[in-house]
Amino acid sequence: MPLRGDASRKERIPVHGNVAMIYPTRFAVLLMAFGAPVCAVLASVRSEFWGLGLVWIAAAMGLILLDAVMCASGRRLNVHLTVPAGLYMGHAGEIRVDAGFSGRGAPRAIDIAVGTNDKLRLEPEQGSARISGEGAALVFGAHPVRRGAGVVTDIWLRWRGPLGMVWRQMRSRPDRKLPITPNIAAVRDEAIRLFSRQAAFGIKIQREAGEGAEFHALRDFQPGMDIRTVDWKQSARHAQLLAKEHRTERNHHIVFAIDCGRTMSEPLAGLPRLDRALNAALLLAFVSLKLGDRVGIFGFDSRVRVASGVVSGVRGFSALQHLAASIDYSTEETNFTLGLSTLAGDLERRSLVIIFTDFPDSISAELMIENTERLLRHHVVLFIALRDVDLEAMARAEPATPGDVSRAVTAGALLAERDLVLRRLRHIGVEVLEAPLETLGPNLVSAYLALKQRNVL
Repeated sequence: MPLRGDASRKERIPVHGNVAMIYPTRFAVLLMAFGAPVCAVLASVRSEFWGLGLVWIAAAMGLILLDAVMCASGRRLNVHLTVPAGLYMGHAGEIRVDAGFSGRGAPRAIDIAVGTNDKLRLEPEQGSARISGEGAALVFGAHPVRRGAGVVTDIWLRWRGPLGMVWRQMRSRPDRKLPITPNIAAVRDEAIRLFSRQAAFGIKIQREAGEGAEFHALRDFQPGMDIRTVDWKQSARHAQLLAKEHRTERNHHIVFAIDCGRTMSEPLAGLPRLDRALNAALLLAFVSLKLGDRVGIFGFDSRVRVASGVVSGVRGFSALQHLAASIDYSTEETNFTLGLSTLAGDLERRSLVIIFTDFPDSISAELMIENTERLLRHHVVLFIALRDVDLEAMARAEPATPGDVSRAVTAGALLAERDLVLRRLRHIGVEVLEAPLETLGPNLVSAYLALKQRNVL
């Protein structure tokens, strides 16, 4: 399957230091600090010993200067940064820093720290590595926090002089960007599992003939076949039982209406709701394109952010992937009236509209329900309700303090209002899917296939 977006490739990038400095180590500071009280005691015993303090300070300063001269120069330092070509949300990668000194007199160890922007978190943020014949290497775990461009902003390296009196520190600014995209790896793995003929478990995708709405051929009726498929007129003409065979109807329009407003940008079980929606949407998009349907993405918050139109063929998946990656997090409130009415005006034929959104309470959901009802006049609407596991855990937690009781009561009230909104949506004819977060994608595929088999598209 031509699923693109493999982020396992790594790049080795030479890094050149551009800011260097020298400062005393803790040992040097303690050495000078310890000399002052000793000299004061000696001077109190015999006044002519007061000059020993100056000798002590001068000796310590001499050692510091000598160590600074003997310390390995930053010009001899060779640094290489190895980064992945990209990262997936929810999947950690590795950032490696290799450092080595040319010539003799290399230090025994080197400390390395890496700085990043707010879209990337490293574990650990700094560390120390011993320098062997081939240099030193330190590996940092890179954990994506938000989609977008993760940036390696700074690399700090420092090492001691041979006497342990000074640190020589170098700072480099590689400004290396790592694109952080929706979890295409999970889409790829799940798609392989769904389409594998050898899979012992999983979702039945669809038979090409026998379960669709479009007439394909007549065949002899066999025991176990549905009696409703018998064509009685043709059976009488040929004096044998003949059954109608259908094939899957193609070219349905599947449109993902993705709310990218403030509520969907908030995390749910460690991952933003928007990213969970995009992962599930991309999985279904690939399955739908594989089965011959046409797929589009429509993203909105206070205004329309993405309107792709529909694409066909598995090759169209790459375009959808890039559009999904371009949907950024927003701090604005969602305008359901503008978003859903614009979508309804753009749709030229009956479509399956899959809405990914969230709502804090029933009052804020009123406009969403009203505009969803307008979509139902000409289209099939599937509403995806992300289960708020954090809120459920808060409501079920055993209270130990009055604050716990208050939180549990509030969480229970919000869950009750959520159930009320979902019941109202079902009442007006909306298909509602509320699935565990771990199986949201496969359950969405199952709901889509069920709608196709029911011939409601």
